[in-house]
Amino acid sequence: MTGGGPIRLAMVGGGPGAFIGPVHRMAAELDGRMRLVAGAFSRDPARSAEAARAWGVRGYDDWSRMIAAEATREDGAQVVAVVTPNHLHLAVSAAALRAGLHVMSDKPATRDLAEARELARAVAASGRLYGLTYTYTGYPMVREAREIVRRGDLGAIRKIVVEYPQGWLSRPIEREGAKQAEWRVDPAQAGAGCIGDIGVHAFNLAEFVGGVRVERLCADVSTLVPGRLLDDDCNVLLRFAGGARGVLIASQISAGARNGLKLQVYGEAGGLSWSHERPAELTIDWLDGPSHTLHAAAGYLSAPAQAASRIPTGHPEGFIEAFANLYRDLADAVAEGRSDAGLVPDIAEGVRSMAFVEAAVAASRDGAGWVALDGSIA
Repeated sequence: MTGGGPIRLAMVGGGPGAFIGPVHRMAAELDGRMRLVAGAFSRDPARSAEAARAWGVRGYDDWSRMIAAEATREDGAQVVAVVTPNHLHLAVSAAALRAGLHVMSDKPATRDLAEARELARAVAASGRLYGLTYTYTGYPMVREAREIVRRGDLGAIRKIVVEYPQGWLSRPIEREGAKQAEWRVDPAQAGAGCIGDIGVHAFNLAEFVGGVRVERLCADVSTLVPGRLLDDDCNVLLRFAGGARGVLIASQISAGARNGLKLQVYGEAGGLSWSHERPAELTIDWLDGPSHTLHAAAGYLSAPAQAASRIPTGHPEGFIEAFANLYRDLADAVAEGRSDAGLVPDIAEGVRSMAFVEAAVAASRDGAGWVALDGSIA
């Protein structure tokens, strides 16, 4: 809070017909830590005005004018949520940072690695907070899994397997007027396809929980729907610092799959498993002991996991609440004047994810086999 009230939020993108914009708004306002006050919700002035009226906020027909105006108002926005297609992420985020505003961006950070590194320089020069909504890091049991690995309960990590199958792009629905598909398969707007849309979620989750960085990869990134310009399926072998091995599968042409994100981390003494379809549970399987299941909001969980739970154990929480944890963490950091937002993924994670995308796509295209992953900011 600032001055006794919620942190003020403006949004770029997310107008009528958008999926992720309303999710950002609901998540940001869920805990009362933030309040949407303004937005440039669409390139179409009429649609932007429609969204502003529906949400009862100040509406703008141009995002650059919005940032300039909000930065100078006494009651102006303090944070800008960037929920546009990828090609606008750099321009909008950098402009907001230069204006002295904090940024929360939908993933990926930018369209490509060069843009991500340019944005990293803008973040460093601004002294403002920058967060990325790698949503799954907000789930209580994902944060519990991270703590279990960090404590060393599993012993040295040996293998990490992350799967993210979807089936919604099994047909070329981008040619049938499906708005959410159209921009995701357009190289000019998206940059990369499946690997940049959901593969980055899988990559970030593996490193977030596993506590080890990918150093090398061997990738098969494919386009299986005829005529599509970007990848819709990827399979990547991973080698982590310290010697652990890994497998990452991301697909949007796995017909019948809905949103089947699953993570498994194996150490010397046992392994853990988390599934997005049962997000309130975390299963631990020991090499020499009984398996058991941990439940969200239980008193035996770590402090980070308990802090991410809102309601008593046994009551389901899901996607919006996980999203909201990231916004709540960012709002608290803004209110307290901190230089970091704790567990909120930052620009360093954004750069690493785009480095993963670039290395995997290039290695697959060139048949290069194993290649190094350079996730440095510079």
